[in-house]
Amino acid sequence: MSRLAVVSGGGTGIGRSTAGMLAGEGYDVIIVGRRPEVLDEAVAWIGPQASAVTADVSDPAQVATVVTAVGDRPVDVLVNNAGAFVSGAGSTLDDIAAQWRANFDSNVLTAVLLTTSLLPRLRRPGGRIILTSSIAAQRGGGGPYSAAKAALHGYALDLATQLGEDGITANVIAPGYVTDSEFFAGRMTPEGHRARVDATLLKRPGVPDDIAEAVRWLAGPGGRYVTGQIVNVNGGSVLGR
Repeated sequence: MSRLAVVSGGGTGIGRSTAGMLAGEGYDVIIVGRRPEVLDEAVAWIGPQASAVTADVSDPAQVATVVTAVGDRPVDVLVNNAGAFVSGAGSTLDDIAAQWRANFDSNVLTAVLLTTSLLPRLRRPGGRIILTSSIAAQRGGGGPYSAAKAALHGYALDLATQLGEDGITANVIAPGYVTDSEFFAGRMTPEGHRARVDATLLKRPGVPDDIAEAVRWLAGPGGRYVTGQIVNVNGGSVLGR
């Protein structure tokens, strides 16, 4: 039986590239997202090894549909990629509380609920958990988004400690500025793009495949002794943390 990978936020951008890479490595891949039409397009692009589950994994009731799709198969790789920057709509304390909760739900609760639900299915030994963070967790600038992504770092360290004796690794990938994704849809200006590129040492933006290649390493034989780490893929925008 083929190895199995589950990728949340797998319909676009980093998630789709990661799912395509894993399929190319011989995995069956279940991609998870909220928009069925986007998932259908991604499955067609990835190929016959992919299938999709429509679910908002910040909702405990909907996470069960992913568990059902996995069935009794062991999960070899779980990539928690779902997340978003949720902007605020006001300045009252109620508005601020709503924005912070929305960012926490989108970026942290999605990973916690999906990981917890699939823990019994993770291959022992050999399972890999990978969480997608952000450069914003290390240098700030994103308000509640930065804080939510930073929370994933502590969560990954806890998972690594908890699951190490089972032979399961848990790591974080922290991307820098990545184009060809929906993250900056409608928000990026030419000036903003240039500033982010100029902040890198390599003088280019990242692309989703750059992050997928980091997943390839962590999920493959080369990553079997790597756990509890924050892997920066940012072109040198933030150094050595």
